[in-house]
Amino acid sequence: MKLSENFQLLEFTHSDTACKKGIPNLPNPEQQENIRRLVVRVLQPLRENHGSPHTITSGYRCSELNLAVGGVPTSQHTKGEAADVKGSDPRTLLTNLLSLKIEFDQAILYPNFLHISYRSGSNRKQVFYAKGVTP
Repeated sequence: MKLSENFQLLEFTHSDTACKKGIPNLPNPEQQENIRRLVVRVLQPLRENHGSPHTITSGYRCSELNLAVGGVPTSQHTKGEAADVKGSDPRTLLTNLLSLKIEFDQAILYPNFLHISYRSGSNRKQVFYAKGVTP
């Protein structure tokens, strides 16, 4: 299912871990809507400004998959509200996200990707840096 010009639902549900372990990683309608909002309100505008493709390395995770990959039980990935995005430079993605004043809940900069979340209602615009990543 196409979510926007540059994003498909399959990008958010595919997981090598789920395939290996036989875990069905299928979002319910509410989770699909959360994914769509994340794409339309955050990821697509960021993609259009950034000018180069983004790869979703981890999107939606059902509870079983989240446990299998070591995610925290409260992960926004389980709600369809978060994605880990890999682009040419994660720091540049974060800079663009902030300069565009795009509404988001959390952005966590890791060495090789940027975790971005969006939730309906109030978004906190929190920025964090993973261990070993300088602000």
